[in-house]
Amino acid sequence: MSRRSMLATAGATLAGGALLLRGGAAQAQPQPTTTPRPVARSTTRKDWLPPGMPGRDYQPVIVPNGAKMPWKVVDGVKVFHMVAEEVEHEFAPGLKATCWGYNGHVHGPAIEVVEGDRVRFYVTNRLPAPTTVHWHGLILPSGMDGVGGLNQKSIPPGETYRYEFTIRQTGTGMYHSHHDEMTQMALGMVGLFIMHPRRPVGPRVDRDFALMLHEWRIDPGAKRPDPNEMTDFNILTFNAKAFPGTEPLVVRKGDRVRIRLGNLSAMDHHPIHLHGFHFRVTETDAGRIPESAQLPETTVLVPVGSTRTFEFVADAPGDWAMHCHMTHHVMNQMGHELPNLIGVKPGDLDAKVRTLLPGYMTMGQEGMGDMGDMGMAMPDNSIPMTGANGKYGYITMGGMFTILKVRDRLDGEGDPGWYEPPPGTLAMEASPDELRQDGIDVKSPPRGEPGSPMSTRRG
Repeated sequence: MSRRSMLATAGATLAGGALLLRGGAAQAQPQPTTTPRPVARSTTRKDWLPPGMPGRDYQPVIVPNGAKMPWKVVDGVKVFHMVAEEVEHEFAPGLKATCWGYNGHVHGPAIEVVEGDRVRFYVTNRLPAPTTVHWHGLILPSGMDGVGGLNQKSIPPGETYRYEFTIRQTGTGMYHSHHDEMTQMALGMVGLFIMHPRRPVGPRVDRDFALMLHEWRIDPGAKRPDPNEMTDFNILTFNAKAFPGTEPLVVRKGDRVRIRLGNLSAMDHHPIHLHGFHFRVTETDAGRIPESAQLPETTVLVPVGSTRTFEFVADAPGDWAMHCHMTHHVMNQMGHELPNLIGVKPGDLDAKVRTLLPGYMTMGQEGMGDMGDMGMAMPDNSIPMTGANGKYGYITMGGMFTILKVRDRLDGEGDPGWYEPPPGTLAMEASPDELRQDGIDVKSPPRGEPGSPMSTRRG
């Protein structure tokens, strides 16, 4: 059978859909052996290829702040064991919450497979509620699709189900619970599903990053995210981390870089903007975009329930911001009910109020930019609305913000620290001589000129 026809038959149904294994996770673990096992198996003829191996058949992805799902090979099949469970997770220093995730992580570890692999997933439910796993964007038999009540019975607490199918595509998919989705996905039960091509397409990349976009409602002092929130999300994350908790993306100058973005936020699309580079959008949920249709961009919109992948050559050293361009998505624990104090002049109000509330200070009349570095006491389990100290002062962004660090040379894989710009390449205060030389009068700046002939017409 040719490779193409072998993969084309992968949609043949597996008898019985997801299989329930009684007796808990320990008894569900498959053991490598060549002896037939007393476990029900599909009678579908073999429609897969030998398991693709890291380093030989694909370059593994990098998951900043995240983890990868371990696997083993049993009789030519890649076998995974996933555990749905409660997880104590730290979003950023000073902000923790009790979430739901997989294998001790929020979000769940990224899954990496290769086109043509046969995969088998044992899913153990250690939650207090039923759950399922839906393989978002994957082409597979209906009985393996993971929608509770529709394709299978939901997995009861304490039970283990088996999913098995052949990988028939390439690109970036996702996985998530498809039972009580509003609650379980809002609490963190999502993950990335990377499907490498058996034969690589396009230029070889040196760094392949995978990031999940998500949003949460965590009120100051609360110990759990609020799954009932519909509009006012106050924690926005890359791989379940809000800045300053996000790890930088570290690359060497000249590297070809791929960044995969998956969005399983509850309500919001995210326009992700990268400073310093133009990139090409190379993949959607359904796989590779033909080169003639790849769009040059600096911002890519990642809709809810979608993935987008872009690639570029990191030819400019520096510290480059990458963030959602929804401005409230780069804030932490901000809400809609704050009064607008821009331009307010409090006068002696603070002194009068301090007679009742010692330490009172009116804030917000000049914006929110200085609030993070004021050193004020924070409520329990909360963080400042904006970020952290940078090389030149306070970075007034939080939430869905991270840094691409491009360096001429790298010593190891860790954070290389702050970039040192060459002389003459740093914005700084203009000197009086510079102003005078270029004829700049800061006391009498020019007004904007009319932008259209219509603007000069009178009456």
